[in-house]
Amino acid sequence: MELFLQVGLIYVFNIIVGTGALALPAVLGRAGWLLGSFVILVLALISFITVTFVIETMASANAILTWTKIQELMRIGQAQERPIDGSETEAMQAVGPSTSDSEDTPLVTPSLKNSERIDVSYRYYSIDDKIEMGEMASIFFNKIGTIMFYACLAIYLYGDLSIYGTAIAKSVADVSCTYIPQNYTCNDIIPDNEHCWESINLSRFDAYRLFLTVFILSLGPFAFFNVQKTLYLQILTTMMRWLAFMIMILYTIQKLIIDGAQGKPSKADSAGLPGLFGVCVYSFMCHHSLPALLTPISNKSMLNRSVGFDFLLISFFYLLLALTGIFAFEHLDDLYTLDFGPRNCSTSSNIFIVIIEYFLALFPVFTLSTSFPIIAITLRNNLQYLFFRDNESYNFCLSKLIFPILAVLPPYLIAMSTKNLTVLVSITGSYAGAGIQYLIPTFLVYNARKQTAQVFTQEVTNKFASPFASHYWLIFIFLWSIVCVSLVSINLIDKHLSSSFY
Repeated sequence: MELFLQVGLIYVFNIIVGTGALALPAVLGRAGWLLGSFVILVLALISFITVTFVIETMASANAILTWTKIQELMRIGQAQERPIDGSETEAMQAVGPSTSDSEDTPLVTPSLKNSERIDVSYRYYSIDDKIEMGEMASIFFNKIGTIMFYACLAIYLYGDLSIYGTAIAKSVADVSCTYIPQNYTCNDIIPDNEHCWESINLSRFDAYRLFLTVFILSLGPFAFFNVQKTLYLQILTTMMRWLAFMIMILYTIQKLIIDGAQGKPSKADSAGLPGLFGVCVYSFMCHHSLPALLTPISNKSMLNRSVGFDFLLISFFYLLLALTGIFAFEHLDDLYTLDFGPRNCSTSSNIFIVIIEYFLALFPVFTLSTSFPIIAITLRNNLQYLFFRDNESYNFCLSKLIFPILAVLPPYLIAMSTKNLTVLVSITGSYAGAGIQYLIPTFLVYNARKQTAQVFTQEVTNKFASPFASHYWLIFIFLWSIVCVSLVSINLIDKHLSSSFY
């Protein structure tokens, strides 16, 4: 099914703007509104650079596979000495004469006129076949590199599921717990060791664990099966997501106009940068989904420019959401939707306002619950490929029992140990996220350029080539990923040592 460019970009927008946006206001407030805004724009630019790397690699993978098919047709035609149809003849003429039957034979292309050069380039460098990143890794990486790719993706999906479980259980617990200790108001964040309900000896953290267990027992079994035909469910959750985001932005703007700025964030605080790095990487993540999102687009002539415009819109949307929040609220929860919830002490007599408060507070439950089974199944399949990529004859117990449990149990245990969403998002974004968003696209495009240069002449150009073609950009992205991971690691170690000391 082909898509118009605008529709495809809407899909890209929707896949990027998700859970990370709900953790962004709190970390932006800690980093300072001026410094944090600058960092968001810089990280958006770097993420866009690596997106262009992925797009170039997609076209290069299509070119390599097309060339391989043509070489195979030539060998079959020579072996069988049969007449071939017109389309195969045209393709073989584009390849040029081959002096060997080996697949490793470089492409020999005669000197071409400009019109012929453009035609050959379009014939090879296209994005017509959907080639997922795993398949691109198998084309341009060796066996060890492919294994590392799937391991990185599995770690990222583990973090994703942990974040989803934490956000859902935390939202339900925050709305359900009705006990408010003395000297606390409905706007204060109540400690986890306080009771959840006045008549039951159960702390808020225990209630969080209870709701998390119920959630996993309800949706975890879907990992044992395959989920299909979720189109209408995804459309519904997308509509709910954008309704919630628009309400949050309009609510904070109204609050700023009526009540004035309640929050007083600093302009810059370097101590908040590590957390912001991790959340931003997670918030701009779409690279592993690009083949499915961009391949169906019919007109790809301005793909890089259009995706760049999409990233610009997303950056300003993030800034609007986060800046209005840090100035409208005196204190921000690490899950932004909880700042709009009733906290069970709402004095509003307007039933419409009360419904909106509960809708925003439970918004992660409505939207993330539909994605959890899909991600769990994706993780299960990646684990199967990671451990048995060369042998698909593994037994029924492994495929139907062990791998689904391995996909669901570790995220459950991680979410049981902490409800700090900022830490989970930062770690997922800074480690596995940096691998998927920075390192993998960089090494993919480097190897793709190297391999296509050996196969094609300079006259056959990649029209989807990244505008950031210099090797210096590759070095910069590699060094930048090391800086991001190092900053987050130092911050986590410092926090751990500080908590241990005190």
